[in-house]
Amino acid sequence: MLPKYKRILLKLSGEALMGDSNYGIDPKVISQYAHDIKSVTDLGVQVAIVIGGGNIYRGMNEAETGIERAQGDYMGMLATVINGMAMQSGLERAGMYTRLQSAIKMEQIAEPYIRRRAIRHLEKGRVVIFGAGTGNPYFTTDTAASLRAIEIQADVILKGTRVDGIYTADPEKDPTATKFESITFAEVYQKSLNVMDMTAFTLCQENKLPIIVFDMNKMGNLLHVIMGRNVGTLVKG
Repeated sequence: MLPKYKRILLKLSGEALMGDSNYGIDPKVISQYAHDIKSVTDLGVQVAIVIGGGNIYRGMNEAETGIERAQGDYMGMLATVINGMAMQSGLERAGMYTRLQSAIKMEQIAEPYIRRRAIRHLEKGRVVIFGAGTGNPYFTTDTAASLRAIEIQADVILKGTRVDGIYTADPEKDPTATKFESITFAEVYQKSLNVMDMTAFTLCQENKLPIIVFDMNKMGNLLHVIMGRNVGTLVKG
């Protein structure tokens, strides 16, 4: 069977990199993600990645921390670059070629984000990691993922989370919550479901970019999604 998607944007949460810890990066999680990503790049799928920074720093309430929102957001962007470097090392250890591109200039450790260069890397089979969000405060890494996916003309955004799809309610809190196999953008709005922040979600809807929410922590799930198997929840139309 051939992969259903040729070029993907994989959105990973920073918190997922903590594993069972309360902070930082778990090498076992990095290793598992790298193994799963290699399983799809071996099929010729082009992979770009955006990682959150919540395992290192999450923008907090200004009144509590004394750090203004814009400053806190820049701190969060730097955290995503640290995660990107860790993911880059894991991918290269697994035998893949990679490039880390940053929306904030830091020439010693990452290329500047250049759209055409990113696409060329993907065409050459390199995994491209986008760090530092959009480079602007007041935007989340969800928005960065949506923006980069549209710019590189990805076929789909794959949002790897701790749960295996979108539910009628939080399944960790409500045992009666039921899972959607697929759902439209309009239904997500109507039901007030939390898939991505509104800016990111609207970007995907306006550009007709489908989203698949799935459990990235289960080994092999990424490959199942790429092959078009019934894993996670598809948001489209």
